[in-house]
Amino acid sequence: MSTIRKLLPAASLSAALVVSASAFGGDYKAPRNSAGQPDIQGVWDFRNLTPLERPRELGNKATFTVEEQKAFKEKAIAAVDVDQIRENSDAATDVEGAYNAFWMDYGTEMNEDLRTSLIIDPPNGRLPDLTEAGRAGLKANAARSQYPVRDLFSIGLKDFNPEGPEVLGLSERCLQGFNAGPPLTPSAYNNNLRIIQNEDHVVLLTEMVHDARIIPLGKDAARLPEDMRRWQGDSVGRWEGDTLVIETTNFTDKTSTYQLPIDLQDPTRNGAVGSGANVHLVERITRTSETSLDYEYTLTDLKTFTKPFTVSIPLKATDAQIYEYACHEGNFGARNMLTGARQAEKEAMAKK
Repeated sequence: MSTIRKLLPAASLSAALVVSASAFGGDYKAPRNSAGQPDIQGVWDFRNLTPLERPRELGNKATFTVEEQKAFKEKAIAAVDVDQIRENSDAATDVEGAYNAFWMDYGTEMNEDLRTSLIIDPPNGRLPDLTEAGRAGLKANAARSQYPVRDLFSIGLKDFNPEGPEVLGLSERCLQGFNAGPPLTPSAYNNNLRIIQNEDHVVLLTEMVHDARIIPLGKDAARLPEDMRRWQGDSVGRWEGDTLVIETTNFTDKTSTYQLPIDLQDPTRNGAVGSGANVHLVERITRTSETSLDYEYTLTDLKTFTKPFTVSIPLKATDAQIYEYACHEGNFGARNMLTGARQAEKEAMAKK
């Protein structure tokens, strides 16, 4: 219940108690493994239509009413119906859209506790302000962001003619997914996480790009030297009561600090921001029922954001199969973008 108390003013707290009980566990006691640790193994689904940031028009409203959440959910489902979007768009958008609604998998549910944002701190449910350096680096990072073409167009660049594969975004090169993390972020598809554990290690395997973090546990777990950097950082874990705490540093500067959500009111704010080299990430995973985990993370990068921020995402048990993410085997997008760029160069030379 600590998250709810931190999030809600006193007047709203009592109204949320009924819906929050199942989400945050109450007196629930997690099953134990052979080492006596809480058993958090399984496949967990983190799809969620609750927005990362509280919509600006909601101001300080921390929770929806049941009716308000229902109306918001209907709009959210319609907003991600790519078949409907393509049907009402021009031919170019239809072709470039690529995926249909069968492929997409945003889910159809929102938080049971009626929160208006996944962000629980700052209390306004919004990401902290960017530093001057964060804003200055936003455009520079766009070309290597998790979803580069969208971000390049959002800052006003009409042509995207990559000189080589190194210019393409990390997801285009199958190096990182846009929701795999760390930290996890609900997104368009592959929102599944497999957790495997024993006494000394926990493995977090994401379906997106099938990346596996092998995390040693305990106060004596060794850390990498400062100059050794990884795409997913260097993680060590420990148990604090029934909560698994994972601390991650040593991200590479080839990744961004964070992928900002689309902000239609401020298009210049969209895209990848900051450098992963500055990130300090603390994740907390707590089993709250037979079918749910609470996944919470706090991200600190004071070179990009003016203060840390904390996000809480419910994970639900699922019997879904984790599929191989065969990205390179079918990566026609990267090849076609490079082929198109070379063709554009030939046509430009022919005009000269």
